[in-house]
Amino acid sequence: MFIDILSFIISILSSTIGSITGIGGGVIIKPVLDMTGLLSVSVISFLSGCTVLTMSTVSLIRSRKTNIKLDFKISTFLAVGSALGGVLGKNIFEKTKVILGNDNLVGAVQALLLIIMTVGVFIYVIKKEAVKSYRITNFALCFIIGLTLGLLSSFLGIGGGPINLAVLYLLFSMDVKTAAKNSLYIIFFSQLTSLISSFVTNSIPDFNITTLVLMCVGGVSGALIGSYITSKLNSKGVQKAFLVLMIIIIIINIYNLVKFLVI
Repeated sequence: MFIDILSFIISILSSTIGSITGIGGGVIIKPVLDMTGLLSVSVISFLSGCTVLTMSTVSLIRSRKTNIKLDFKISTFLAVGSALGGVLGKNIFEKTKVILGNDNLVGAVQALLLIIMTVGVFIYVIKKEAVKSYRITNFALCFIIGLTLGLLSSFLGIGGGPINLAVLYLLFSMDVKTAAKNSLYIIFFSQLTSLISSFVTNSIPDFNITTLVLMCVGGVSGALIGSYITSKLNSKGVQKAFLVLMIIIIIINIYNLVKFLVI
């Protein structure tokens, strides 16, 4: 019962923040649940992915009423690439578990990669006004970029997270709110295909169905709350929330890395 309530609280808070900033929530859910040590790395990755899929679906439906537009030509190729990347990332995750033979070592690898990615994104966002941005329109290149994003997000079990936003800022010259919405669009496809891959390959870990239901409810609730808050914030407010979140995520992942290596 305790883990169910805790997972619900974590998912609703993470999904609210994830919906506002466009990071999907998984980049918060995954390390926070890792930190508790109450569930295995495999179960956390699966539950996190399901929650993020639920949140991104609701957020996209709700955001149809806003004036923030999806760049369908670009984002669809990113999303298709991300969908394939989601399958590849899931397969790599399963192979990594077999090779390392220890969930804690897998968790340590994930934590280390998250630290590197999050620190890099944090530095970029602070300095991005001084960094030249691009406007990539080549569909093949968009597909390859999406493939890379989907692979990373699926392997790490985070949905997409801050790396999506950094790529959309840098390579597609999107503003904060537009990048957030397009990021959720990409996250939706990568997590959907990752979930389908889990069913097809019969690699779904054993978990408590009550925990999954409560986390998905938290994901929906967070998406609704986040969509409302987003409509009240300007781009600067969204960016400030994003930077504060990055600092928190970095600290949590450093703790998790140490914990996984010591255990």
